[in-house]
Amino acid sequence: MISLTSNIPQDFSINGHCELGFEEVEDVFRENFERRGEIGAAFNVKYNGKTVVDLWGGFRDKNRTKIWEKDTMVIVFSTTKGISSLAFSLLHSWGLLDYDEKVATYWPEFAKNGKKEITIRQLLAHQAGLLCTDMALTPMILRDEKLLSKILADQKPFWEPGKFQGYHAWTIALYQNEILKRIDPKGRSLSVFFREELGEKLGLDIHIGLPNSFNKNRIADLVPFNLYDIFLSGNMDKNMELLKDALNPKAKLFFARSLLNLPFSIDPNNFNKDEIRRLPIGSGCGFTSARDLTTLYHEFAMGGKNLGITKHTIDEFQDFPCYPTTSPKDVVMQVEIPFHLGMAKPGIFLNFGLNHNAYGSFGAGGSAVFNDPEAKLTMSYVMNKMGTSIANDPREEALRKCVYSCLLKKRKKK
Repeated sequence: MISLTSNIPQDFSINGHCELGFEEVEDVFRENFERRGEIGAAFNVKYNGKTVVDLWGGFRDKNRTKIWEKDTMVIVFSTTKGISSLAFSLLHSWGLLDYDEKVATYWPEFAKNGKKEITIRQLLAHQAGLLCTDMALTPMILRDEKLLSKILADQKPFWEPGKFQGYHAWTIALYQNEILKRIDPKGRSLSVFFREELGEKLGLDIHIGLPNSFNKNRIADLVPFNLYDIFLSGNMDKNMELLKDALNPKAKLFFARSLLNLPFSIDPNNFNKDEIRRLPIGSGCGFTSARDLTTLYHEFAMGGKNLGITKHTIDEFQDFPCYPTTSPKDVVMQVEIPFHLGMAKPGIFLNFGLNHNAYGSFGAGGSAVFNDPEAKLTMSYVMNKMGTSIANDPREEALRKCVYSCLLKKRKKK
């Protein structure tokens, strides 16, 4: 094991350790600060049940005055969707949820306005056409359970379910929450269910919405990107192509309405406010460290025995995604990213893992986590400086490639 406390110019340090054979990962982690605009971040990797990389460094704030500590947590936006989907899968293992059953079987009111035939699998694949609600969802509405439930149940799909895939940026976990409350014998919300059935049992400090009494000093401030960051990222071509597609008349409607269904989300700085941080939204208000995020996912990579996850559930996550009946291109994001049971799967745009068995979640700004069952590998990256890519953030991608390079070298030596 190599222990690290390497001083980098500008008065901060990288801390943690890399196991023998993975030392190069620390060099790439350092390069993110020196060349890719990193402010504060953490990266964690488990391989075959053992932690082989655990790194953290930089600062928790834009002004670089608060050190990123070992237990620092940060919002991970859509990476939260994977956390929610792992919790949701517990119902499947308990025999209470069938992914191919109709949503209305569990929630009769959902059948309104052309939604009667929508299955759980279609919903979790972002194919239900429920990418947003007609009514903007304010913090007040999100806290009103009865009103929110009615708004979701009354919503009419934007297309014939199963025909297209369109990213349900905020709504997907709102629907999961309504379904879970009706299936769970205790009637718990998604955030409470996750905490009691997964978080506490695995000893994790992961929250879907921060508790009122939480120590705010442990939370890193989010630092939004600016126009200069688009050039700095080295991802200019990808971003301009996405922007061009997103601004065409049809895509603009879906892109804006899905991502901005919660009006306050237009300004990432709002997620530095306590009022917003406390919202228990399983689509994007998850707070975690890289270490705990990896631990959660690796439990599933290693069979889920500590949680009583069945092999059937594990196999479901590793299966091929079901594509929509038309184009596999997402009509919101205008790129091809297949989704399956609430997870992203490897594809043309998002290439991770050794084969189709891999699954994970990627959040706005750059956070990421995924399982690669073939390699018996789990890795997580979290940060507070938002990048400009919807996925394949240059910082995370560099770390990901380095880990696989190290793994390949280790295997060649055997």
